[in-house]
Amino acid sequence: MPRLVTAYSNPLVRHARDLREKRRRRESGQFLAEGLRILTEARESGRVPRLLFFAGATGAHPLVVRLIDAVEGADGEAIETTPDILAKLSGKDNPGAVMGVFDEFGPALDELDRGAADIWLVAERLRDPGNLGTMLRTGDAVGAGGLILIGECVDPFSVEAVRASMGALFTVPVVRCEWDAFIGWLRRGPGQLVGLSLDARQDYRAARYDAPAFLLTGNEAQGMPDDYADACDLLVKIPMLGRADSLNAAVATAVMAYEVLAQRR
Repeated sequence: MPRLVTAYSNPLVRHARDLREKRRRRESGQFLAEGLRILTEARESGRVPRLLFFAGATGAHPLVVRLIDAVEGADGEAIETTPDILAKLSGKDNPGAVMGVFDEFGPALDELDRGAADIWLVAERLRDPGNLGTMLRTGDAVGAGGLILIGECVDPFSVEAVRASMGALFTVPVVRCEWDAFIGWLRRGPGQLVGLSLDARQDYRAARYDAPAFLLTGNEAQGMPDDYADACDLLVKIPMLGRADSLNAAVATAVMAYEVLAQRR
């Protein structure tokens, strides 16, 4: 049975609010997710929050009822609260209907099964949470095996990245590692490393892609380092016919992923 919490000073409210800070997420190993669609995606993928916050009549919504049952069935706690507290947790004036506190998750690099999918996404020093969320959504859409984040990337469990993923954080495995660990792992088995580079000569549509293909996108502002490009089995570019010199990193990744998908199909 959900309990009612209406005070900002409640320890559970303070804990959830603190998860907006990266340091607090690292200390607790937990993160905050917002919105009925995202939490429903999480539940359907087998993950339920430790804490579930909802406001008033929202608790009667069939999907919220299922969330409450799932949380309480997993020994979590469902908390009825006020719209003002939900706004405080969200940082927005129009918060989602529900918010949840989840344990962080994700496989280690060595736990990935590279044969599980034909397409894998790899991002190097990705800094924008919106780009990360979009890449996760792209990964879900094309059936990618996962998203591998290289180096100092944005936190995939930040409120902004989780929100931008629209639930794909719960369906696409995310691994964080350094370049040396990644390239060492990759070369111990099959896998074509495909780099997207403005300096490449080959058009992305003219290239042939092998499975599994690991699509490497560099930093939004600087691109990928030269030694990363040198390590690629294939470098391709997307032609730019207008005045812009490049596409957004997440958009370029999506264009590439769908070309590989089209070839594999």
